[in-house]
Amino acid sequence: MADEDVKLSKNEYLKAESHQLRGALIEELHNGTDHFTEDAIQILKFHGSYQQDDRDLRKAKDAQGNALGKKYSCMIRSAIPGGRVTAAQFLGHLDLGDKLGNGTVRITTRQGFQVHGVPKSSLREVINHINKIHLTTSSACGDVNRNVMCNPPPYKNNKVMDQMQDVADRLSQHLKPRSTAYYELWLKDDEGNSFNAAEFTPVEEPIYGNTYLPRKFKIGFAMANDNHVDAYTQDIGFMGIVENDDLVGFNVLVGGGMGRTPSAAKTFPALGQLLGYIPYDQVLQIAEAVVKVQRDFGNRVDRKVARMKYLVHEWGIEKFKAKVEEYYGGPIADAKPMEVTAADDYMGWREQGDGKLFLGVNVECGRLKDEGDLKLKTAFRELFAKYPIESRLTALQSVILCDIDPAWKADIESILTRNGIKLAEDQTFFRLNAIACPALPLCGLAVTESERIFGEIVSGVEGHLDSLGLTGEKITMHMTGCPNGCARPYTPDIGIVGKAAGKYTLFLGGNNVGSRLGYIFKDMIPHDDLIPTIGRVLTVYKAQRNDGEKFGDFCERLGAEKLAEQSA
Repeated sequence: MADEDVKLSKNEYLKAESHQLRGALIEELHNGTDHFTEDAIQILKFHGSYQQDDRDLRKAKDAQGNALGKKYSCMIRSAIPGGRVTAAQFLGHLDLGDKLGNGTVRITTRQGFQVHGVPKSSLREVINHINKIHLTTSSACGDVNRNVMCNPPPYKNNKVMDQMQDVADRLSQHLKPRSTAYYELWLKDDEGNSFNAAEFTPVEEPIYGNTYLPRKFKIGFAMANDNHVDAYTQDIGFMGIVENDDLVGFNVLVGGGMGRTPSAAKTFPALGQLLGYIPYDQVLQIAEAVVKVQRDFGNRVDRKVARMKYLVHEWGIEKFKAKVEEYYGGPIADAKPMEVTAADDYMGWREQGDGKLFLGVNVECGRLKDEGDLKLKTAFRELFAKYPIESRLTALQSVILCDIDPAWKADIESILTRNGIKLAEDQTFFRLNAIACPALPLCGLAVTESERIFGEIVSGVEGHLDSLGLTGEKITMHMTGCPNGCARPYTPDIGIVGKAAGKYTLFLGGNNVGSRLGYIFKDMIPHDDLIPTIGRVLTVYKAQRNDGEKFGDFCERLGAEKLAEQSA
């Protein structure tokens, strides 16, 4: 990629000329317009924000019939390793959503918060406030390592969980860019309203270099008996190895990733491959080595194939491992025996291990809002005002309330149910484990609906499960409004991926522990045919499954062609 005759992608030149992620942001934050230029948008991502516009309003006109133009706003994402948030941090995001956003807050599939609908003029105020509550938006987006995921259950007197969260926190900090641009733009007292390129002195970026990574980078920590964070879908997945109740090390997976472009056969979703085993105290060193290999050899010409999964695929795992060992400075041991057996959702009441309880509360699509009889914002405001406890955000877009005195249980249940929130025991496994991306109207990549119709899809499939006597089956479903795969739709039992306006690709044959890719069962399914199509497949499963055979295993065994014949 160093050949001077190679024409790099536009983003590579933008990063190189950005004065370490400043670009034109300072000027554009103060130029009085309601939107950023395309070049500034790319640099803005590194600071944790995407510019969006309300696509429902693109054709809106005034009383005289004149087009109103795009209604721009920003989405701001907080990076929260392992999803650990205090009551003040949770309430702080709700306040920002109400005061400066669109009145809602969203829990992401990577255990963070997103505030949508923020005007450009309020961007600095929101980011500044998020830092005041001791969180950050830095590196929540952009061509760097993003939020580090980690299994979130708040078990106490549990050395393994403490070790996992600790190393996730330390790795997150270790892989932050060293640039001071974030501080100067959003936190400095002079409001970051001036920048003199002639006086600019760069700081050293020992991990990322001058142009950072070729593409986004994702890391997650999980266990073979609890793959909650979908470790196989990460650029680096760390699978904990426990001996004598001690987290002694990790099997390291590399090259996972969900995005694909259907029109480009060169793109594909991929599961991480086993790189080997490393001791617990070597996590930072091995992660840095892998990141640097991607930095130096990842594709900087074509962003469609710039994720690390394509480098691993092109080289093969043995060549990739050899190069990582070169950067790491020594050999990497063979992986320990490992079989992924489960993925917990942490919903409902659980013993915490110290005499207290924790409670998993399902939040459909992660959207915290008050709508009709369901008043999620009101409920969480009341809970955290009365019980200022810590919480955890899950990879399934839900909330774990921690440190609950058993004496509070009845009151907490009353607060939830009074605000229309069903307890976990009153919901199906299918609903508790279903997730979706935001899609329309604000995501610029969406080709069709996801979140706004997801409740309808879930309820429709639940109806088929109930009528077939399959309600107790552990079946998972993820849905996205485009093929980029933010809700990880290529590994669950059922994956629904937006393909065109009102039409979807249906993937089957994954599983409920995230260790297998599904296959395309049917393409270009109209929205109205999704529920009937899934219902017919479930009918075949009920009639033809082997004893104890799980739904994803059944679909994988039959294959797309035979399953299509049987369910026609």
